[in-house]
Amino acid sequence: MTSRGRVVAIIIGAVVVVGVVVGVVVAAGKGGIGPLAGSDSGAGHGGTAAEPPKLCPLTGLKPKQGKVPARPALAVKVENLPQVRPQTGLSHADIIYEEPVEAGITRFIAVFQCSESDKIEPIRSGRLTDPDILDQFGHALFAYAGGVPQVEARVRKAGLIDVNFIKAAKAYHRDPAKLAPHNLYSSTKELYASATWDRVAPKPIFLYSTDQPKGKKIRSIHVPFSGESGGTWKWDKSTKVWLHFYSGVPHTYSDGTQVSAKNVVIQVVKVVQTDITDVRGVPSPKVIATGTGKVYVLRNGRMIVGTWSRPSLGDVTKLLDKQGRQIALDPGNTWVELFSNTLTVTPS
Repeated sequence: MTSRGRVVAIIIGAVVVVGVVVGVVVAAGKGGIGPLAGSDSGAGHGGTAAEPPKLCPLTGLKPKQGKVPARPALAVKVENLPQVRPQTGLSHADIIYEEPVEAGITRFIAVFQCSESDKIEPIRSGRLTDPDILDQFGHALFAYAGGVPQVEARVRKAGLIDVNFIKAAKAYHRDPAKLAPHNLYSSTKELYASATWDRVAPKPIFLYSTDQPKGKKIRSIHVPFSGESGGTWKWDKSTKVWLHFYSGVPHTYSDGTQVSAKNVVIQVVKVVQTDITDVRGVPSPKVIATGTGKVYVLRNGRMIVGTWSRPSLGDVTKLLDKQGRQIALDPGNTWVELFSNTLTVTPS
C-alpha cells in the first residue's frame, strides 16, 4: 500500500470508530439508561449543576419561560388534614413527597424550581424526615412553620437554607378566611427573596425518558397510609396522567383542578417512632431514607416493580429495575409516596 493509501485507510477507520461510539451513546440515551434524554447533565447526582441546564432538572421538561431559572430548589412543607383540603399552589410543584406524620396523617413536601406559585397554603411545621429527604437537592431552601429544636438542628446540618416562619417572617401571611394554625401561606417569589443563595440550578434527581416503559398495565393503585390519608391513584387515558382520589372522591386543589402526576413513585420505607411528641403526646415518626427497599414506579399507565437504593444521606435515591438498571420517569411532575413497609399497596 502506498503512503497515500495508508493515510486514507487510517482516516476511514477513525470515522467508523466515531460513528460506532455516537451510535452507542444515542442508543443509551434513548433507552433511558444514560443521562437525561436531551439534557446536558447526568441524572441522579443531586447537588448543583455546573452549567445551566436546557431542561428543567426536576421534571425533564422544557422551561415555560425559555430558560431554566438559575436558582436552587425550594421545598415547602404543606398540611394534609382532611379539613384543610383543598390545598393551594401544589399544582406548580416539580416534585411532591407525601410522608407519614403523627396519628396516621400525612404531610407534603412540595419542591419547586422551574415554576412559580403565587400562593402556597397551608404551610405547617417540619419533621425529622424532611432534611433527610431534601439532602438530595443540594443547598435547597426549606420553608416550614418552625419545628422542634431537633428538626431545626438537622436542617442546619443538612446544609439547607432555612427560611422557616420565624427566620423569614415577612415572607409569610395569615389567610383571614381560615382558622389558625391552618392558614399560613407564602409564595415562591417571597420565599426566594427572603434568603441569599447561589445562582445555580440543582442537578436532576431522577432519570427521564420519552420511551414507552416495560411494566404491567394497571388501572389504579391504592396507597393506604390510614383511613384519613389512604389515597388512590387512577390512570386517565385521555390526559395521560395519574389522578388522585380519597375514598373515591377526587382530590382537588383550590382552583378546582384535580391532583395529578405524570409519575408516581411508591417508595416502601422503614418508619420508626422518635422520642419527639406532638401536643397530644403522640410520637412523631421518622422515615429511614437510606438503605434499600421495594419501589413501585407508575408511568404511562404501567407499573414497574423494582428497588430503591440510597447508601447514605450524601447519595441520591436511585430507582432500579430487576436487572439493576435505573428506571426512567416520563418528563413531567412526580409524586413520591414514602410508604411504610408494614402496610400494603393494592394495584388493580
